[in-house]
Amino acid sequence: MSAKSQSLVMLRRDFKHITRNPTSVFNAVLMPIVMMLMFVYVFGDAFSVGVDYIDYATPGLMLLAVCYGLGATATAVNSDMTKGIINRFKVMDVSRNAVLSGHVVASVLTNLIAIAALIGVAFLLGFSPNAGLLDWLGVAGMIVLLGVAAAWLTVALGLAAKSPETAGMAAVPLIMLPFFSSAIVPADKMGPGVRQFAEYQPFTPIIETLRGLLNGTPQTADVIPAIAWCAVIALAGYLWASSTFKKRA
Repeated sequence: MSAKSQSLVMLRRDFKHITRNPTSVFNAVLMPIVMMLMFVYVFGDAFSVGVDYIDYATPGLMLLAVCYGLGATATAVNSDMTKGIINRFKVMDVSRNAVLSGHVVASVLTNLIAIAALIGVAFLLGFSPNAGLLDWLGVAGMIVLLGVAAAWLTVALGLAAKSPETAGMAAVPLIMLPFFSSAIVPADKMGPGVRQFAEYQPFTPIIETLRGLLNGTPQTADVIPAIAWCAVIALAGYLWASSTFKKRA
């Protein structure tokens, strides 16, 4: 069997595992929608952001939608390592890259489904972007790039964890990090210390890039750091995951 065929088999396996786990589906698809409803209807009037809050918050919630599915990915990767399925794959001569890339692609596909659902709800709530076709293609490209970067880092965290439970907890910082960015409120409205952290952490330029694309006014000052951060995270995650998988398997 070719490496491509092996990757497709692993992708189908991982995606079936995700869809058969109600908790994973809730965290990945429904939780971001719940967060959107909560922030727009409960907290939205408390934030002064210069535009309709749904227009401001949607890009940040898109990033949150990527992060909320990561715990299931880390747990699934660790389960493969701790429950002996990897040894079976080795006997079947399944390539290492197929096993890891299957988890990554399944995570990215889950992200795209979650974000499509989120954007649909956002439109029902009054979301009115000014993005053209090229801007929407840029949004899609940014989401895929972010999804790949986050997935590789999460796969590495899952491989490094000692148990599925600790693997799920290892993804929590990635889930919390968007709350200390410009996802919910502008960074310049935060207090000292938190404001500087929000301005220079990786997720803020990614969110601002999405926000600029959806507004039809992307800024190079945001786009370049966003792409650079995604590339660095993806490369670091891939190298870490490959090294850990080689040692543990």
